[in-house]
Amino acid sequence: MRCADGGYYVVKFQNNPQGVRILVNELLATRVGERLGLPTPPAAVVEVRQALIEHSDEMTIQLGRGRTPYKAGLQFASRYPGASPAECAVYDFLPEEALREVKNLGDFLGMLAFDKWTCNTNGRQAIFFRRPAEGRYEAQMIDNGFCFNAGEWNFPDAPLRGLYARHCVYESVRGIDSFEPWLTRIEKMDLAVLGPVAEEVPPEWYNSDYDALEKMIEHFSRRRTLVRELIVSAWKSSAQPFPNWK
Repeated sequence: MRCADGGYYVVKFQNNPQGVRILVNELLATRVGERLGLPTPPAAVVEVRQALIEHSDEMTIQLGRGRTPYKAGLQFASRYPGASPAECAVYDFLPEEALREVKNLGDFLGMLAFDKWTCNTNGRQAIFFRRPAEGRYEAQMIDNGFCFNAGEWNFPDAPLRGLYARHCVYESVRGIDSFEPWLTRIEKMDLAVLGPVAEEVPPEWYNSDYDALEKMIEHFSRRRTLVRELIVSAWKSSAQPFPNWK
């Protein structure tokens, strides 16, 4: 969608099939990722009005055999790379040779540390694009809806959760120190920033249950001391996602 600031955004609505708390996860995780210096798209809370939905036939959700219109109100928006879709082509898959040449490939290590901290119960999602006049692709990390275990807001850790499916992005890993400076940034992050981030979240995204939101954030805050252990657990798993760990 093109929004009031002239930028284009991918918008996730309150009545998405995964549940309204997904929007909380998207905003909270994106703001934390930004503060860690990770390549997440700029995020915003945008208002989509009923009149626009009523006059836009494509603004419906396909659910099995039925269709339901999007719900009007405040939604989560993730900015599209570039000034417009016409200016910047975006891909969710690159051939392996091109993937290995992505200019910020090392950020996948930072994202894994982040995904272990947030207990992302989905695989890591990424997009790739090239800025005008640049030859190499750049990665952006998208879709944080399953951080904090989606709508459950608990933290059931498992070794392979949060990994990017194509393990060649982890070939530079030689040991736990390969995940620096991300581990230190997580462990030393000023958690006071989580309060203002929580205040950004519209209450309708969590049914005004502030106690549940506060409890989840408190649990999340305490988890940062576990990230090293969780990465080592992934290395020890049968899938061996870090082939060069010594």
